[in-house]
Amino acid sequence: MSKIPVYMMPGLAASTAIFERIQLPEDEFEIHLLEWEIPLDNESLKEYARRITKKITHSNPVLIGVSFGGILIQEMAQFIKVRKVIIISSVKSNLEFPRRFKLAKTTKAYKLIPMSLILNIENLAKFSFGETINKRLKLYEKFLSVRDIRYLNWAVEQVILWDRTVVDESVIHIHGDADDVFPIKYIKDCIVVKGGAHIMILNKYKWLNEHLPALIKG
Repeated sequence: MSKIPVYMMPGLAASTAIFERIQLPEDEFEIHLLEWEIPLDNESLKEYARRITKKITHSNPVLIGVSFGGILIQEMAQFIKVRKVIIISSVKSNLEFPRRFKLAKTTKAYKLIPMSLILNIENLAKFSFGETINKRLKLYEKFLSVRDIRYLNWAVEQVILWDRTVVDESVIHIHGDADDVFPIKYIKDCIVVKGGAHIMILNKYKWLNEHLPALIKG
């Protein structure tokens, strides 16, 4: 029996290290990690999605994306046939954005948004690693690997200006009820993980390891 190819896309500026605790049965699944690339000049999200899609070498794969990676894989799914699209700590359309995102769009204030709002270093730092600066920096280096300012400005703009309003009903959405980037009160039709924050890919990995196989095959 051939294994199911599963491609995983991390969140905004994040490295593939965020998936290091995700383990799927090796006799059934084959995990492939996708990485962020620096956008080309004036590259749209759709164009970028098409370019990243070329990294996929298997037919009918499963796409799993976290946060902005979840937005990206929904765009990627327009260019290839996929078995499943699973988003974690993300949104299915811009209707699920919190008010501050919508305000940022209308006022163009997203150009002033501090990266910390999206990257949320403080939350990462608090996640079972203590509060020392040294540990915080090591954590930052490990999980947030893309520091190219052109990428960061592009990525924030692509999130804020994402124009999808019609939800793809086939998307499986896993969301924590303590997510502070995309609050649960704005999210519809999702599988709720109790106590899951925006970084639950790191600290709710046991839940994900337990439930992902059935969600993929179901």
